Amino acid sequence: MHILLIEDDDRVAAALRPALHRHGMTTTRLDHGRGAAEHLDGVDVVLLDLGLPDVDGVDVCREIRAVSEVPVLVVTARGEVGDRILGLHSGADDYLVKPYDIGELVARVHAVQRRRKVGEDGTAAPAASSAVTVGDVHVDPERHEVTVAGEAVALTRKEFQVLSLLARAGGAVCTRAQIVAEVWGRGWAGANRTLDVHVATLRTKLGRPELIRTVRGVGYRFTADEE
Repeated sequence: MHILLIEDDDRVAAALRPALHRHGMTTTRLDHGRGAAEHLDGVDVVLLDLGLPDVDGVDVCREIRAVSEVPVLVVTARGEVGDRILGLHSGADDYLVKPYDIGELVARVHAVQRRRKVGEDGTAAPAASSAVTVGDVHVDPERHEVTVAGEAVALTRKEFQVLSLLARAGGAVCTRAQIVAEVWGRGWAGANRTLDVHVATLRTKLGRPELIRTVRGVGYRFTADEE
């Protein structure tokens, strides 16, 4: 996933870009807002600060939305309700107030990207089925169903959420922080152990342990491809 980071604070950008890279994302950074809409080619998600030196970020969001349906996540120190409402009305898909947890930011990035499902021309792609088949495992998030070789498999709600998240990633790595944030909504001291237990249970219930691959030190991926 490629991120356009529009952030004028060098310290914030210097800390955020390596963190995004560790979560498998590439970044392009702009330290100004004017002309940002000309830098959207190949961009999957825009992270937009509102307090820019040359133009208000709200106006930047409007300019982007006028030419593209690329997901825009506002990341700003402006935390008042009125600012949030204005940001969302200007076309932002989500709004996150600084300071924030990097796991939550990454989870929100993935969430807005999934919701938009932007096409290559920058316009919203037609809606498609969210069902995923890997090997003989079929995951249907809309129906909340999982089958293996045509046979239904009973999963708990959290188990299904973990599997569905991995399936929707299309073979890409889902980091531990991302999975925990999206499935449990928060991190805690024993979060990694809880996630490992859920993954182990999924491997047993599916009977296809090789499909959920561990990416050491990063997270998990759901794929039938060989390493």
